[in-house]
Amino acid sequence: MTKDHRVTNPRRHAYRTLSNKVKAVKTPGGSLKAHYHRKKPASVKCGDCGTALPGLKALRPIAMKRASKCRRTVKRAYGGSRCAHCVRQRVLRAFLIEEQKIVKKMLAEKMRASKEA
Repeated sequence: MTKDHRVTNPRRHAYRTLSNKVKAVKTPGGSLKAHYHRKKPASVKCGDCGTALPGLKALRPIAMKRASKCRRTVKRAYGGSRCAHCVRQRVLRAFLIEEQKIVKKMLAEKMRASKEA
């Protein structure tokens, strides 16, 4: 007589999709039961460079929604969205653009003064 390889599915969904991964586990009674796997969460990535953000747990979307704010973010500008390197670049870029505007304004005033004289 051959061994029985049939697995008892506790859920109705039988197809082997990404959200329905199953491992057959033998019970002490000798029958095969299905143990369902949870999807592995992806770590939070930086929106600019795409590197994984340190200090944040990798959670599935529902768990991330339920997590408290201190678990979802880092206490910094753009915390939980951008890495420290990208934030530094943004701050520096904004500062240089503002400096450039001031220089432009001063040159325009100087040109206006030279035309009047």
